[in-house]
Amino acid sequence: MVTKQFSGSADEADLRRADSLAREIFSDVANKWALLIIEALGERTLRFSELRTAVEGISHKMLTQNLRMLERNGLVGRTVHPTVPPRVDYALTEPGRGLLVTVDAMCEWTHRRLADIDEARRRFGG
Repeated sequence: MVTKQFSGSADEADLRRADSLAREIFSDVANKWALLIIEALGERTLRFSELRTAVEGISHKMLTQNLRMLERNGLVGRTVHPTVPPRVDYALTEPGRGLLVTVDAMCEWTHRRLADIDEARRRFGG
């Protein structure tokens, strides 16, 4: 897979700057619902209702908002099929599949470190 390099200014790509494009993108995708949607889609295509079932606890509103944001950022593609009733499918785009690798690594890290984190929380007092 060929990754396109960012061609904007260094300021736009600097996560440390409050006004950077990179921070805006990071803020968009680094929320629990976006990460769970990306993980749920994986390498498959799902309908809205299937995604809502796959991401337990997400409301209709939050799923809609996060799918729109992921689509706006080019990470999820939306396909509307001209049927009655209309059918809409969601799938990760190439950049979305690239991010999936990172999300999968985060999930794996969480599973590996769950006992350590649980123990640290107990020691901390909550």
